[in-house]
Amino acid sequence: MELGLVGLGKMGGNMRERIRRAGHTVVGYDRNQDLADVHSLEELVGKLPGPRVIWVMVPAGAATQSTIDELAELLEPGDVVVDGGNSRWTDDERHARELAAKGIGFVDCGVSGGVWGLENGYALMYGGDAEDVAKVQPFFDALKPEGDFGAMHAGKVGAGHFAKMVHNGIEYAMMQAYAEGWELLEKVDSVTDVREVFRSWQEGTVIRSWLLDLAVNALDEDEHLDRLKGFAQDSGEGRWTVEAAIDHAVPLPAITASLFARFASRQDDLPQMKMIAALRNQFGGHAVEKK
Repeated sequence: MELGLVGLGKMGGNMRERIRRAGHTVVGYDRNQDLADVHSLEELVGKLPGPRVIWVMVPAGAATQSTIDELAELLEPGDVVVDGGNSRWTDDERHARELAAKGIGFVDCGVSGGVWGLENGYALMYGGDAEDVAKVQPFFDALKPEGDFGAMHAGKVGAGHFAKMVHNGIEYAMMQAYAEGWELLEKVDSVTDVREVFRSWQEGTVIRSWLLDLAVNALDEDEHLDRLKGFAQDSGEGRWTVEAAIDHAVPLPAITASLFARFASRQDDLPQMKMIAALRNQFGGHAVEKK
């Protein structure tokens, strides 16, 4: 199978490599020509036989919209566009309508795995018509983790990004809980080795998780996180999760509080936000602010 991949940054570049390791051909385009296989979207489309599958991995919003707009003028009926970025699900519905008017299919795919996905595989949540999903399925199979789980057709267009949005909202709350527990342990005199307490939780406890493993990694690199500022960004999905909860009258106190805690970190240098920043850097390669 042959795939066109637009956007070869931290995620896209590793995804290209994982798909190639599965035996497929990937033609990649990026504005950074040092990363790209072709020099333009037009050249990318021209190198692929129909029906084409073009996977877009660029920032949500204007960058995704402009990429899809350009592809809409280059592709042919029967081709499929996959948006694998962190777009809002309401944008997916608009993109699907715009492309359908030209006979082009659309699949939205929430992708989780960060900088570790190349080796571990990516968790995939995708939405769209079954016919369009089937054209992309070989690439879903190449990207997913080994085993029976890690990828699923979540429903109609928008379902994939909605599921990924909720996933990220849960992630916010889990990270906040670890961060608050870490700060409390650091505050008391009786606990003399907080890092080893966290490490001890990695086996046999009900709170063990990959996030906990990453917290231990961060503490191994900087035992008290002294090199970090207590500042943590949010990338949008937490806000969208809370907004969707308001629209549907679903109470989300833990997720909402974790989002507001990040807002507070931009006003004060909060110790627990050092752990949030460290975890975001560990799983996604997100930038941190250092002292």
